[in-house]
Amino acid sequence: MRRVVGLFVFVALAAAGIAAGVFAPGGSATSARPSAVVNITVKESEFKFVFSKRSVPAGTTVVFTVVNAGKISHDFKIAGKKIPTLAPGKTAKLTVKFAKKGRYPYLCTLFGHASAGMKGTFSVGVAAVPVGDAPKSSPS
Repeated sequence: MRRVVGLFVFVALAAAGIAAGVFAPGGSATSARPSAVVNITVKESEFKFVFSKRSVPAGTTVVFTVVNAGKISHDFKIAGKKIPTLAPGKTAKLTVKFAKKGRYPYLCTLFGHASAGMKGTFSVGVAAVPVGDAPKSSPS
């Protein structure tokens, strides 16, 4: 009789554990790692970029939604990928997989725009550089 009761308790606990793994919110019997996809909005105007988020962990795929909020055309280039030139009020998406950590430069490739301020670095797996902070040169 003790053996039957022990077996019954064991089976009941096993069934409860399986049910908790399958029916728990966000849970599953197999633990699949969710893919890391982050959506970031980039508003461009004369002559700057404003990111909704300035850094992501390494291994993240980023979908940049680039919005030209300016009065003239602009584009956006990062990690060797570039959107077409956007007319004012237009939007484009750019998907980039950042496999390695580091600081990735971005810029507007239209003549004179980067030198007027449309450039910077996007951080992957490292601390973001505050906007407007540039490395200071030491006095000679």
